[in-house]
Amino acid sequence: MSSLPLLPPAPAGHVLALHAGRAISQDEFLAQVLALAAALPAGRPLLNLCNDRYHFALGLFAAIAHGNLSLLPNSTAPENIAALHAAHPDLLCLSDQQEPPFGLPTLRITAPEIATATPAMPQIPPEQVVACVFTSGSTGQPQPHIKTFGRLFACAQAEARRIWATTGGPCAVLGTVPFQHMYGLESTVLLPIFGGGILCGERPFFPADVASALADLPAPRFLVTTPFHLRNLLDAEIALPPLAALLSATAPLATELATRAEAQLGAPLLEIYGSTETGQIATRRTTAGPDWALFEGLSLEQEGDYTWADGAFLEQRQQLGDVLELLDESRFRLIGRHADMINIAGKRSSLAYLNHILCKLPGVRDAAFCLPDESEAGRLAAFVVAPGLSAAAINSALRPYLDPLFLPRPLVFLDSLPRNATGKIPAAELQALIEQHLKPQESRRSAPGLSSPPRGAQHDR
Repeated sequence: MSSLPLLPPAPAGHVLALHAGRAISQDEFLAQVLALAAALPAGRPLLNLCNDRYHFALGLFAAIAHGNLSLLPNSTAPENIAALHAAHPDLLCLSDQQEPPFGLPTLRITAPEIATATPAMPQIPPEQVVACVFTSGSTGQPQPHIKTFGRLFACAQAEARRIWATTGGPCAVLGTVPFQHMYGLESTVLLPIFGGGILCGERPFFPADVASALADLPAPRFLVTTPFHLRNLLDAEIALPPLAALLSATAPLATELATRAEAQLGAPLLEIYGSTETGQIATRRTTAGPDWALFEGLSLEQEGDYTWADGAFLEQRQQLGDVLELLDESRFRLIGRHADMINIAGKRSSLAYLNHILCKLPGVRDAAFCLPDESEAGRLAAFVVAPGLSAAAINSALRPYLDPLFLPRPLVFLDSLPRNATGKIPAAELQALIEQHLKPQESRRSAPGLSSPPRGAQHDR
């Protein structure tokens, strides 16, 4: 294939997005994209820091049309932005804020003019490099990964075929997740644009805002979220408009939480499996069982302890970071992340599994196991948000589920855990908690720093 259209064919008048209370057709979106593209300098990498999902999409597609690389950091911590600027001295920031972020040279994206012309559709080489995305940092330093237009296009259409089969057709898509992150980029920006749905500009966080944003969307509605955000939404017990389905990723979803969500919201809940390296490659309906179904055209192969994915939209064979049990050519079960597997006195478990058991205990609002000392004689510890509970009560409740070797000693009670916008705890934040609460004063004074990530971070998706 020599080229692909920037946007897939759509019926006349197709509504591509809803923004600031107004429906925007695909033709109008394209005209705005090309107007912005004409203002971009040739060759400069772009740092897309727009807070509004629609403005972000305008910047992303304008960059693709003009041939600029979009840098999409997982975090806007000053040290991350400084590292990007050092690596790309000619960096230009795209922003919809009044002040230039971090003092960078900035092109401000404002509310676009209403466009009436129907421009010609740009044709994009599938091998064109369009984005550099970064891992979340939950297992160490964020790592960059290059994405081509053809790969993103094919992956989004594969997701659309799988998701729309559950919902009965394209939906209006609302996300609580950041769109610079791979999961949010694929499922809240590329899925509606490349899959014939409707992009929603808002990114609500609080449950009442989620309910309000959903109410403003036409049916069928599709909610993209995380286990952390989902639990908060259900606990708020706020009535939501009817949903066609929900999607969850970034951390393992407990069956109990999925069952509760489907009962409370009256819609099927799907999980998506993937990584920054591969993009999304499989789904499952959590309440239907533990098996994952690969997207069509993909294959998995095991070599020793590692699994490799290949085929379909993957540009090359890719090693996965998880331990999988292959069931047949298209199905597998997720055992745990290689970085999460622990061995204490010859007994093995997964930190993700231990977190799941701890978080499902009544009264536990949030929790994270860690292994401060990675030697086989090391003891597990855990940070817990559980007002009104004691360490003795929690360990007593854990004993029916866990081998005594895996009971956390100590348990450290906190008011909250330092989760980022995708619901993960970055490795550096977890290490800081370990240094503050678990290391003796002597070790703290002589600590070598945070170069080695602690065991206990969640899925890097």
